[in-house]
Amino acid sequence: MYGVVTRNAEEVRWPEFDRGFYEVKDVTGRSAEPIADGVNMISCFGDNAAADADPSLVPVDDMGRPADRERSYFDWAYICPTRVDYREGLLEVIDDCVEENEDVRLDDIGFPRAEYCRCGVCEQEFEASGYDDRMEWRASVITDFVAEAVEHIPGTVYMTLYPDPYPGHLYERAGIDLAAIEEYVDEFVVPLYDTAYGTTYWLETIAKGFESALETPFNIELYAVNVDVDDLIHATEVAEEYANGVFFGYEASNGRAALRRMRADEREGVTHGEPASDSDG
Repeated sequence: MYGVVTRNAEEVRWPEFDRGFYEVKDVTGRSAEPIADGVNMISCFGDNAAADADPSLVPVDDMGRPADRERSYFDWAYICPTRVDYREGLLEVIDDCVEENEDVRLDDIGFPRAEYCRCGVCEQEFEASGYDDRMEWRASVITDFVAEAVEHIPGTVYMTLYPDPYPGHLYERAGIDLAAIEEYVDEFVVPLYDTAYGTTYWLETIAKGFESALETPFNIELYAVNVDVDDLIHATEVAEEYANGVFFGYEASNGRAALRRMRADEREGVTHGEPASDSDG
């Protein structure tokens, strides 16, 4: 199965793609009207606009450093998952989406890193929670949000996972307890992004890690912007050995070109590239 992830509604209708994901809310805070013929996709706790409008929403570590773009290791600003008003706003966005399409993809779920969050709200909620272990409490916050969101989604629930299958990392870094979350999610999506895909051994390693870690079906999302079509085809061939589906991100025309060539080559019996020899390492 092949799909596209896009901000252009018309691209979800292209016949080459079995499934289309349409960004209704992205990490910039940009919003769009949901559509009926694509799976609407919502960035939950990544939101530059909300962070700029109200910096008190941004998670902080124990030194008071916010999880925003001022830190070199964050590409966007995060919102603390404990904030009730913000979460209620997300549920309203989900409700708007399911009025158009009952399937929804939840993106950017979790805390930003293991050291977050130590804001006043988190400190109070942890103290009142009855948990002795902060990591367990963080995981309960994320699981409870996903469970609540799923109550609003009558169709298929997709959820994006940070591409780190190393045992315990999603739990420690993001507060995602996979065993608990899998109860609520129908399919996961793992973005494995590169700007070239000149080598793919790392892609294969990560994909195998998720295959081992998950009972739930998962899909791999590949970055398609300005990627050489042959390299994108090779990455697709590697990804589909492990994933339920492969989705092309943010350049539908490149994804379409790769699929057309793959299908043409299948008819003609053509393969891409030569297998590595022992001397190649």
